[in-house]
Amino acid sequence: MVLSESYMPAFRIRLDRPMERVTTQQTESRVLPLAEADEEIAAAIEGEKQRQHDNIELIASENYCSPAVREATGSVLTDKYSEGYPGARWYAGCQYMDVAERIAIERAKELYGAEHANVQPHAGSPANLAVYMTAVRPGTKVLGMSLGHGGHLTHGHKRNFSGELYQIISYGVSRDTGLIDYDEIRRLAQEHNPALIIAGASAYSRQIDFEQFRDIADPGGAFLMVDMAHIAGLVAAGLHPSPVPFADFVTSTTHKTLRGPRSGFILCKAEYARQIDATVFPGIQGGPMMHVIAAKAVAFKEAMQPEFRTYQEQTLANARTLAQEFISHGFAVVSGGTDTHLFLLDLTGHNITGMQGQSALSVAGLTVNKNAIPFDTRNPAEASGIRIGTAAVTTRGMKQPEMQRIAAWICEVLAASDPEAAAKALRHEVVDLCARFPIPGL
Repeated sequence: MVLSESYMPAFRIRLDRPMERVTTQQTESRVLPLAEADEEIAAAIEGEKQRQHDNIELIASENYCSPAVREATGSVLTDKYSEGYPGARWYAGCQYMDVAERIAIERAKELYGAEHANVQPHAGSPANLAVYMTAVRPGTKVLGMSLGHGGHLTHGHKRNFSGELYQIISYGVSRDTGLIDYDEIRRLAQEHNPALIIAGASAYSRQIDFEQFRDIADPGGAFLMVDMAHIAGLVAAGLHPSPVPFADFVTSTTHKTLRGPRSGFILCKAEYARQIDATVFPGIQGGPMMHVIAAKAVAFKEAMQPEFRTYQEQTLANARTLAQEFISHGFAVVSGGTDTHLFLLDLTGHNITGMQGQSALSVAGLTVNKNAIPFDTRNPAEASGIRIGTAAVTTRGMKQPEMQRIAAWICEVLAASDPEAAAKALRHEVVDLCARFPIPGL
């Protein structure tokens, strides 16, 4: 474009203005610290920071990421649109986005020994949706674990996309043992011939036999998807059998035991790489969250370090100690124990529901979540169980002696005639224990 002579003088005048006069109030407002730019949000963040500091987090799906992961999540990469994949973006200026995503992909593949990785899913549910849309058509049969027996919403719950779009056949655990009944799964697969079988759980405490799932899937030609969201850190550390050699698709979140940002990823066989990538983008997502992808790359690198395995070993030891302490105090644990970072506390023998227990324990600063137990007779909103996990408390540095103390507190509250009053009496002890084990980097 050639500027006309009549336009040039005005243009020169604009160039001659001092820089401080060009700076506008609007520009200045962009560099205000959060506490000044938005006091309400800043206060909410500070409140959450204090809550985390003063409460013992026992929700199995939560953890604390490292300062490095948090720094990457809050980086300038959040400003860049980068639809597409490395080397094939729809926007210019993505050279550093390509670097970050390629690093994340290669680290995910190396960490889990996978042939292909897609690190763009925003969370675990979209990762699962991508596999559904890649492997099976709507209306086809899918065999997944019942939510009431420890599965996830995306494994076939009627109010979820999985239950809405697919014919779901559910499997569960044995009433006698609380363990997955593989013979029943085989029978259901032979009877219904599902196109997709899903292994993995959100509230099942025992190791899952992925090889046996593969053997069940093969005769009918079903795809096998493993949702390893909860155990991803344990698998990375070599402390839980890996699903990668047996599954066509593996999905996961990156928080929980993996201790990364809140997000997801997919691993799959090389033969499905192009289809899964196309399903993620442009199939179900637009621009990837590159700041989060960079944070995933950091988390994958952290999971490759020797100290990460030490952390996971302690997480398992803490979970076993907690479960055994509850049993010794007269409480039932579903399946009688745990092989992972979590377990379900069965409250049916006590005069309290899961919801009541969750509410009372929160008064003490002991954060858990109510959870249905297998064959629960209560409404899910009340539930007969509590799910407990040790990933977060282990990140704080707590070990077996602290688990014994925490178990005693929980039992005291749940067995009390007035649980909330008992919880209030314990609050100062919980705060004192939290002060001894600060959250790293917080």
